[in-house]
Amino acid sequence: MDVDTRLLRYFAAVAAEGNLTRAAERLFVSQPALTKQIKQLESQLGVRLFTRSRAGMTPTAAGQALAERVPAVLAGFDQALREAKSAASRAARVLRVGFLAGAANEATQQIIAAFTRHRPGWQVEMRASSWLDPTAGLASGDTDAALLRLPFPGQEALRTQVLFTEPRWVALPATHPLAGRDPISFRDLWDEPFVAAPAETGWWRDWWLAAGEREGHPVRIGAVTETGQPDDWLTAIANGHGVALAPQSAARYYARPGITYRPVTGISPSQVGVAWPPDADTNPVICDFVRCCLDNRPPQSPENRT
Repeated sequence: MDVDTRLLRYFAAVAAEGNLTRAAERLFVSQPALTKQIKQLESQLGVRLFTRSRAGMTPTAAGQALAERVPAVLAGFDQALREAKSAASRAARVLRVGFLAGAANEATQQIIAAFTRHRPGWQVEMRASSWLDPTAGLASGDTDAALLRLPFPGQEALRTQVLFTEPRWVALPATHPLAGRDPISFRDLWDEPFVAAPAETGWWRDWWLAAGEREGHPVRIGAVTETGQPDDWLTAIANGHGVALAPQSAARYYARPGITYRPVTGISPSQVGVAWPPDADTNPVICDFVRCCLDNRPPQSPENRT
């Protein structure tokens, strides 16, 4: 019997969390979609895997037996997949570097230049990712290393090094009453509608809404950018659907008519880091790239250092 590994990943997340909502957030899928996939797996196997109750999802005897085996199976499959893709990349002398919007910065070109000087004949292939893939291809083995905003879901399973810290600003419609204020207190934004990432992104979305820095004040959602692409996010703001927190550098990378960026006080900063799989610690090419990232970090102003 052939079982889709995606179904096994969904099963493993539900078994580990014991709760459909938390598992759905961890997997970046909707709860109804996750429920459907679990039922599909049960149908394929011909056994009931969970007992459902108000308290959560409890594995049956069959579910417990599967839960004890699946993590090792998935880990072995993932490693084999990464090694195969990495071998192909090494044969082509290409280093695949994923990134999320804004994490590749002014130092990226210097990093790539330093790497290619150190590794003549190698090329760096930059691969953009959306919010819906917070590891920028590392989890799937589609990239060898990544430049990412910290923190991000899945970070605990990877190696990371901080490259720089910068303040979080706010992006507003140019006609917004607060657009002329510099800086803006975060408290003055609490009642504003926010443009948010999809609910499936869980705590990562909450972090960019600064949900934990509002002293219990509820977040108002004005629009959701389902694709996780910067253009959709910017369009929603320019059209007046809401405001959004953004790194300071967004004012340079994503300047456009109709949008104003302003500093915000009373809120924690954002960090950019380089990330790579733990099993790549012995890969000299990836280690060289990480070293080039650390050696070519952009200078930090005193107020941005942590």
